[in-house]
Amino acid sequence: MHKLKLSKKIFKIAAINLVLFTLTFSLIIIPITLAKQPQSIQSQTTVTQATPEQLLQQSEHLFKTGRLTDAVTTLQQAIRIYKQSGNTLGQAAAQTNLSLALEQLGSWKQASVAINTSLNLLGWDNSNYTLKVTNPKLDLLKVLAPTLDILTGQQLKQGQSDAANETAKRAEIYWHQLGDNTGVLRSRINQAQALRVSGFNRRAENILESVFQQLQNQADSVVKVSALRSLGNVQQQLGELDKSQKSLQHSLEIAQRLQLPEEISLTELSLGNTTRLSGDINNAVIHYQNAANSAPNLLFKTQAQINQLNLLVNNQRIAEAQTLIPVIQSQLPNLPANHASIYARINFARTIMKIADKKDTASILAASVQQAKAINDERALSYALGNLGEVYEQNKQWLEALNLTKQAWSKSQDINAPDIAYRWEWQLGRILKAQLNITEAIKAYDASIETLSTFRTDLAGVNREIQFNFRDSIEPIYRQSVELLLQQKGLLPDLDKVRKRMEALQLAELDNYFREACLNNQFVALDKVVDTKNPDTAIFYPIILDNQLEIILKLPEQPLIHKTSDVNSREIEQVITQMRESIVEPDEMQKFQTASKQLYKWLIRPVEAELKNSTNKIKTLVFIPDGSLRNIPMAALYDDSSKEYLVQKYAIAISPGLQLFTPKPLARQKLNALAGGLSQPPKPFTQLPYVGKELKSIQQAGVTTVTLYNDKFKSKILEQTINAQPFQVVHLATHGKFSSKASETFILASDKRIYVAELDELLKSRERQRTEPIELLVLSACETAAGDNRAALGLAGVALRAGARSTLASLWQIGDESTEKFINQFYHQLTKGKSTAEALQLAQLNLLETDKFNRPLSWAPYVLIGNWL
Repeated sequence: MHKLKLSKKIFKIAAINLVLFTLTFSLIIIPITLAKQPQSIQSQTTVTQATPEQLLQQSEHLFKTGRLTDAVTTLQQAIRIYKQSGNTLGQAAAQTNLSLALEQLGSWKQASVAINTSLNLLGWDNSNYTLKVTNPKLDLLKVLAPTLDILTGQQLKQGQSDAANETAKRAEIYWHQLGDNTGVLRSRINQAQALRVSGFNRRAENILESVFQQLQNQADSVVKVSALRSLGNVQQQLGELDKSQKSLQHSLEIAQRLQLPEEISLTELSLGNTTRLSGDINNAVIHYQNAANSAPNLLFKTQAQINQLNLLVNNQRIAEAQTLIPVIQSQLPNLPANHASIYARINFARTIMKIADKKDTASILAASVQQAKAINDERALSYALGNLGEVYEQNKQWLEALNLTKQAWSKSQDINAPDIAYRWEWQLGRILKAQLNITEAIKAYDASIETLSTFRTDLAGVNREIQFNFRDSIEPIYRQSVELLLQQKGLLPDLDKVRKRMEALQLAELDNYFREACLNNQFVALDKVVDTKNPDTAIFYPIILDNQLEIILKLPEQPLIHKTSDVNSREIEQVITQMRESIVEPDEMQKFQTASKQLYKWLIRPVEAELKNSTNKIKTLVFIPDGSLRNIPMAALYDDSSKEYLVQKYAIAISPGLQLFTPKPLARQKLNALAGGLSQPPKPFTQLPYVGKELKSIQQAGVTTVTLYNDKFKSKILEQTINAQPFQVVHLATHGKFSSKASETFILASDKRIYVAELDELLKSRERQRTEPIELLVLSACETAAGDNRAALGLAGVALRAGARSTLASLWQIGDESTEKFINQFYHQLTKGKSTAEALQLAQLNLLETDKFNRPLSWAPYVLIGNWL
């Protein structure tokens, strides 16, 4: 995926480069005599005698044909002539083109010097994004605007997304002053790109949709192709794969009509990535093959083939991969010596690392190191050294691995590249751990996590040049770090640091789930809530590691308690899956209880004595569950000794982390609720015959309600009603699904599915009208996706993004009268003054104590997330 993003940016910048060269020709005072003699590029005598304008034409040709070093030499000669003649604008334009050529060579420091020289000549103040020239002439703006476009691209490549966004905004202003609508739209596309890199994918999507609306009725153009492709790529990152497919297909059709091989190749690559994410491997392969076949140069062809190879290897289609490897290998020596080619080689080496001889992999990476040094590309050099270090790490050659990784890290520091520095810090930690240097290993892991924390992004967009997968590239850093912290010999582990590290992982996981940075509300530390206001509450923090289950318990006004259950993560996952699958099957009660008892033994038994002997009698347990523990109801854990479920001992709540959104008790005396639901949903959803009674039971429990039922339960009516008055409770009794993919997490209105991102906007729209948050969001007929061991991420995501203090939701759908009875009892207990957690507990016990609904299938699906007061 990230090879695609790199190539996309190169071509976008290359297109800007051609615009700038053209503008430069129009700026000169002396009329241009087009130099048609090809020997002028080769002959030193002719080059020396050429005008600066002819030199610029020659450098454009050299740039387009990949002869970047010759282009640099020619541009430097043009700059000298412009300087001697006092032509400031010509000199500035040539410096900008020089910066582009140096960038493509990977000479970032020199490229930065060149573009800053150009901007200084133009009177630009880069510190506050302003032009020092008052009433600038159009000729100056014609150079400044594209120069700022190019600067935007360079800032994006170097991870300076905020600066890139500001630069693109200024470029838009100058394109507007020039009356160049294409330039305006291009700058807006660049702003969207900057927002995407910063994690604000939804805002990026809004800009790109606006750009496309403006382009829709215009003639087909390269800008329209680019806008649609950018939109499709953002939609892909948001998980909106159907929309992405549609946008990219539209982009491809226009590119084909205009016969633009570069754009066709790039869009086919994007389609390959979207199709790949959709799980359609065969069609993804076809798109990658199309991208290679339509590629205008060998580099693009090779990049597409590497994407295809990576796909084949990851899907165990090794025989097909083996036929592609020699094809790619034969092309590597003929690639141009530039930044993109080095990354192509490195990505190829990383892909074949899984199936080829390590010597071949090391050889390719060692050559990449030398190539990066030859063109002075320090970023590529860091990347090549680090990957070569990984090969030595896998081969257990620890000293060589350590030396190479230190070099890679040092280079990443020199160029301020945290998006690759964290990888080498992690790698150092692994190597030092293997050498039994635990103290230094912990420092390396700490550094890696600190580096990651500097990113205000969804982490899926952090590194745009390599294949990226959250579960492979981020999550292990946190878990391995925690394992080290808990296993220090002769030292008491820093339990608070362990908890905070796992919380950081969970927040990063949620950011990655939404594919954009989560905007936090005001939060209060859970420990403070327990110590000062809720002395009958304990915080329970289980952590699943490879070879053990760690438990950290927080009791009121006491030091943290740490226990360990010796069980590996695979066995834990198997038992969790067994409990989750059997709890919804009426005939699997014995199987369910076996799993439930085992989980009780691992989770609760180690701290049972501490809970019982606490100074204050513990009534409520707040779990911060890890991983797939989020998929099961803790209330249904079964104590074989006392023959009781956990809910018969404690009220239970879930918290997404160690902080709670401004907790305060629900004002129960005059509860008011917006109650919506569907008993007759559109096909293919099944009917929910008890929803009508459920909604009435809320009112019968003493809650003032406004009801939207069946045809009235439309998305627009819901939005209008929710803004009409300050409802404390929003209760939605309708089909819904929680999934590990945001694109598949929704609740159902009568007119459409309301996906999690839309639900977020709908519920938070009232925040723009009213200051009061929703106290309680109830989703009573939802379910987690079957077979998805991270489906509860969707539930946690809805709870977090809805902005409600508490969310009560069902993990699976019941759809019978037990739901009506549960809901009636829950609200009845709330109006009597019980805490939200106690109301949940009592409503569950009310069902459990009946003969008809005493199975966990009926009473256990409901979980409370957030404020339990």
